[in-house]
Amino acid sequence: MSADTPSTGPALTIAIDGPSGSGKSSVSKAVATRLGVGYLDTGAMYRALTWWCLDQGVDLTDEAAVVTVAQDWPLEQTTDPSNQRVIVGGTDVTADIRTTEISSQVSKVATNVGVRPILQQLQRDRMAAIAAETGGVVAEGRDITTVVAPDALVRILLTASEEARLRRRSTEVHGTADEAAIAATRDQVLRRDRDDSAVSQFTVAADGVVTVDTSDLDFDESVEAVLAVVASVAGHARA
Repeated sequence: MSADTPSTGPALTIAIDGPSGSGKSSVSKAVATRLGVGYLDTGAMYRALTWWCLDQGVDLTDEAAVVTVAQDWPLEQTTDPSNQRVIVGGTDVTADIRTTEISSQVSKVATNVGVRPILQQLQRDRMAAIAAETGGVVAEGRDITTVVAPDALVRILLTASEEARLRRRSTEVHGTADEAAIAATRDQVLRRDRDDSAVSQFTVAADGVVTVDTSDLDFDESVEAVLAVVASVAGHARA
């Protein structure tokens, strides 16, 4: 682990939840890098499963069929936060799962109540394996602090105003945050949050979860804010 890592002890497990555009992916990667631990993007699992189902000709509205696929499918994810790769069935889909096509379809998989417990257990297993391998893990998604890892040493809800979230996602997807780009991004961001909120609570922090609002913070400030929470919570827990 790096010099930023709190005092030695049990594996440093950090769970970070948040809505679309809150910065949780980029911030989580930076935090994992600073702490010298592994990283798990749980949202990428749902996107990768969506890609695989479409690739295999599985109807996403056939919930039972998607559940069957979720029980046994060839997923690989790297754990290095600076070199994230997602591979399904031997195909590198790292870029493919971020396309508008997948973004517009992923909620059908993410809201499938039969799929969620399967992937949630996979996420627990992956978190444990990554922590054992690297001494810690930063896992981010939408229900990591409450369902997947409620016993994580550090639990954070990373949030931001709707305006800030739309601006960030628009810049990420379209390269600009002008009015037209934000309008093109609005449905994708807000609809995904609305759909997922039916099966996952990621807008209000549960008991024991620390809220970090990044609305008025730039990227570096957001990373430092999360690291400060990690140092405080982990340090207190290990005292």
